Amino acid sequence: MTTPQAQMPLCQRTLSQLLIIDAQERLAAAMQPDELTQVVNNINRLVSAAKMLGIPVIATQHYSKGLGPIIESIHANLPQTADPTEKTAFSCCTAPGFERNISLHPARRQLIVVGMEAHICIAQTVSGLQRWGYQVFVPADGIISRNSAHKENVLARMRQGGIQVLCTESVGFEWLGDSSDAQFRDVWSLFK
Repeated sequence: MTTPQAQMPLCQRTLSQLLIIDAQERLAAAMQPDELTQVVNNINRLVSAAKMLGIPVIATQHYSKGLGPIIESIHANLPQTADPTEKTAFSCCTAPGFERNISLHPARRQLIVVGMEAHICIAQTVSGLQRWGYQVFVPADGIISRNSAHKENVLARMRQGGIQVLCTESVGFEWLGDSSDAQFRDVWSLFK
């Protein structure tokens, strides 16, 4: 007798929210430049796709007095409704106001999580989100740590813990679902 395999969940437009964690100027300065460029580009791709598809975007910034504002290219791309939650806690789930922000859309129980730093704030947040019953997706090319070994370690931990690890482009095309979607060409152009 064979045991049934768990199904691989897909990101669904009507269930998703995009969460950008601590993509801040001074923190970015400590990252590897080539990897940082890729991550910032991928975050901006997802923000643009989310805006096109009506997906809520939530942002946080960690101790902005010390780490500065959100990276300008990301901040300029955010929807006006994405006023960043200020926090000092590593996990967004323990930051005042965060739970209220993600609860504004109660039917949206999937969170796509990108940002910095993978092995600290992102790891602790996705663990908390999972405990709260959210389905969590982390694009591996949308997160970064100062040390790439730390990122690889936490990606392995996430996979083992049931977090869905995928790539940015997968998120965009899972949100679309079909090439006949009216937004297909606009979203596809983000990934060309």
